[in-house]
Amino acid sequence: MTAEQPSIIHFLTDGSLPRFCVHLGKLADSTVTLHDPAGCEILPADGDTPFAIASNPTPPNGDWIVDISIDDLKLGEFRLQPGAPDDLVTSIGHLATTVSEVCDREYELRHRVRELEVLYKLSEHLSRATDVQEVLNIALDSALDVLNLDAGSIVLFDDEAQVSSDEQDIELIASRALSEEWLSDPMPLSANREFDRSAIRGEIIAVENLLTDPRVLAPGRLAKENITGFVTAALIFQNRPIGAIRLYDNEPRLLDEAEQRMVLSIAQQAAVSVEQARLLELQARDRRLGRQLKLASEIQKRMLPSEMPTFETLDIAGRYAPSLELGGDFYDAFKVGAPATPNLGIVIGDVVGKGVPAALLMASVRSSVRAYAQDLYDIDEIVSRANVALCRDTLESEFVTLWYGVIDPHSLHLTYCGAGHEPPMILSVPSDKPPTLANLVELSTGGMVIGVDASQRYQRGHFDLRKGDVLMCYTDGMTDVQNFEDERFGKRRLQSALVETLAEKPDATSEEIIEGIFWRIRQFAGLSVQPDDQTLLVVRT
Repeated sequence: MTAEQPSIIHFLTDGSLPRFCVHLGKLADSTVTLHDPAGCEILPADGDTPFAIASNPTPPNGDWIVDISIDDLKLGEFRLQPGAPDDLVTSIGHLATTVSEVCDREYELRHRVRELEVLYKLSEHLSRATDVQEVLNIALDSALDVLNLDAGSIVLFDDEAQVSSDEQDIELIASRALSEEWLSDPMPLSANREFDRSAIRGEIIAVENLLTDPRVLAPGRLAKENITGFVTAALIFQNRPIGAIRLYDNEPRLLDEAEQRMVLSIAQQAAVSVEQARLLELQARDRRLGRQLKLASEIQKRMLPSEMPTFETLDIAGRYAPSLELGGDFYDAFKVGAPATPNLGIVIGDVVGKGVPAALLMASVRSSVRAYAQDLYDIDEIVSRANVALCRDTLESEFVTLWYGVIDPHSLHLTYCGAGHEPPMILSVPSDKPPTLANLVELSTGGMVIGVDASQRYQRGHFDLRKGDVLMCYTDGMTDVQNFEDERFGKRRLQSALVETLAEKPDATSEEIIEGIFWRIRQFAGLSVQPDDQTLLVVRT
């Protein structure tokens, strides 16, 4: 469909201009008439309508004709009878120029107002749109309606925003009055996709007649689709092209500058709304993911001991502080052996990585150790089987450090096996003086991490605890804590924290020891971000 042709009659608010022509003609003893673009004379009139338009064009018959125009768009004309005075001809020329300027400003103002109205209505609709499909349907319908066009589509480019030789890299989101054959054809409209390449540079491409444009590929299919006029502009957000709007007319038509600006404005508004809709979708997905992570975090915390097993000769406590919602550290304490004379089994581990993958591996290893510990007596065999199971189900880059020990609560004999984990420490607290670093012993017997080599064999170690000894198991998150000077807390400071805590209170419980160590870490690190999970397990005899 073709837009309505502007005419001088659209700018006449009253009959003053045709009356002025009549009076001017009388003053010059000549005839001056005003005509619309078709040549129909515009006459002054009385009553509700201040002017009248002749029903048929008047032939010029040798009249002088002075055009009233905006750029190349003719709005109407003044006519003077042959032989009119030169001064009258000159005056009418000045009048035509003045009227053209006034109409030009009025025309521009009307388009600006219309553009603002359209964009206001469009933004009002788009603000309520919740997904990309809805946003682009609204934008396309608005563009076709306000510009009086017949068909159109909106496509989105892939993430790379690269324009290839065909249209395999685009995603059709919205279309109106276009056949499935046209929409599914990968052949671009222009050679080397020149139209799209120009559009993503920020240009607007307007073609009056696609059938005669040399840039168009296979013009025969245009006639079949019944499209002739064409305009396109890119959807650009923060200097990044994300798509394009393509509009068609069934007849030859070249959109004027104001109409082209309207297309650009709609495209820009649509681009912003698309990104807003995407952001809302991401936020909704993040909320769903956040709920899932929160649930997973709660489940993971439930996998840690809610309360420690009780033994008359052993005091047990543990603390886990994840750096993210989900972590890869874990500890456990449980009774093993005969129900009548159980021993204490303790395990601590650290899965490589963080987040969901680490949490899943943590759950798997914890379950494996628990299951094997109920059926097997040899600690090294328990660790070996956990290693084989992990190697079977994981990649080479996925591994776990592990330390497992069993304490006889009567003899206080400790049997243990380490698998690449930080060696636990035993601090013997003298009864007659404060402990020192010299009273510390590390338990390093074992083998390499589990999950790498299924054939790995592990050794078990032994240690006889005494009354008042403190066994501290930890993960590397305790030593990797940094202060604002990027200094690591380190093993030496951790050892000192244990010794200082017991020096201040030699009879401290396991929970008090943990609190004392964490307090010293907080004093060291301040408000700096925790880089890794922190896990501490303490047993005091």
